[in-house]
Amino acid sequence: MSINKQHLARSSLTITLAVWKALFLREALSRAFSGRAAWFWLLFEPVLTVVVMIMVFTLIRMRVIGGMDIGIWLMLGMLGFFLFQRTSAQVMNAISANQALFTYRQVKPIDTLLVRGGLEGILMIFIGSILLAGMAILGYSVMPADPLLIFNASFGLWCVGLGFGLITSVVNELLPELGKVIHYIMRPMMMISGVVLPLSALPPLLREWLMLNPVAHGLEAIRLGFSPYYHAVPELSISYIYIFALVSVFFGLALHRRFSESLVTQ
Repeated sequence: MSINKQHLARSSLTITLAVWKALFLREALSRAFSGRAAWFWLLFEPVLTVVVMIMVFTLIRMRVIGGMDIGIWLMLGMLGFFLFQRTSAQVMNAISANQALFTYRQVKPIDTLLVRGGLEGILMIFIGSILLAGMAILGYSVMPADPLLIFNASFGLWCVGLGFGLITSVVNELLPELGKVIHYIMRPMMMISGVVLPLSALPPLLREWLMLNPVAHGLEAIRLGFSPYYHAVPELSISYIYIFALVSVFFGLALHRRFSESLVTQ
């Protein structure tokens, strides 16, 4: 009889995977059908942003930045930035959006954060594929020179976004006022990360300060992986991205373990 009970009892891993699957389906359906044409804006808002920026730079007659076509340069920069920004934003707001689910003892706050981060990464892969296909149709060369470097940089940016979201999700729940400050801090991130401003054109002293931002390293690495002729900044370091990501993810997980009960009762 005890043997049968052991067979029937589910392991912690099985329960966790079942919870993640249910949360993933719930999040995916919510993101796609939460409003009229929600799926359209979810996928094409980044696409439209890239198209508008390319049109602006075309009107001011800029064709090349750092040895790379301006259209590809902008697209890669925005895709990399959105990968970080959208992942961190979704993870940061996961607890408040799923507060009702914590009445089920199988669902923990960290589950909702990890699932949201994973879903956003998958969506960005899909969005990136759409943009690359569109650029290819317009006649751009979209074959990367170093796919492994692009993958390493993109995964590093996703990990940085996940780590940042893990930390700020705790801050946002326990100290809402400080959470608002974080939202304001994120606004100039696009400019200081080199999305629309080539960092290689800045004075070395200023550039060294801006390269403390791991997102800037990720965007430069993605562009370099796409074109070996791109004039990347000399401070570029893939190791820095992963060190920053590892520290932020570890610190975020530690905060969630420390304040797990407070996050559920908020």
